[in-house]
Amino acid sequence: MTTQGTTYKHTSQQLDERTIQVERVFQAPRDLVWRAYSEPELLKQWWGRGNPLDVERFEFEKGGHWRVVEHYEGGSAGFEGRFREVTPKSLISQTFEWDGMPGYPVIDTTELFDEDAGKATRVRITSLFFSKEEADGMAAAGAEAGMAQSHSALDALLERLQSG
Repeated sequence: MTTQGTTYKHTSQQLDERTIQVERVFQAPRDLVWRAYSEPELLKQWWGRGNPLDVERFEFEKGGHWRVVEHYEGGSAGFEGRFREVTPKSLISQTFEWDGMPGYPVIDTTELFDEDAGKATRVRITSLFFSKEEADGMAAAGAEAGMAQSHSALDALLERLQSG
């Protein structure tokens, strides 16, 4: 099943009961999108839906640990994991665990592709959950909406970086 809501600029499809894939095109070259994913000072400007984000740890290499805490009105939420693979400017594979569902890590694989002769970048995120119930739980927690908000903040950051 493929869905594209009027609120979202991404497409999302369930590949099987444990795997969800999201694709989104950003109007910026791949080098710039890669920087936004790989540089903590840029990451904290978009990753937490545009909310203030503390990057507590960011060891951007295979086996490296990452941890961020998003601060929003009324509270905060922590996220962390380990980098499984990092291939510069093309692939980031990592575990992802939300403090709200401890002990239930997801494997997220983010791939970057050139679009429009290198003027834009297609980002494909494939999330593999341990079970169907975990995939359903993450969806029920509002993960898709949160990701869409983060991607909107990434759009704004990429626009600022290109105009400045």
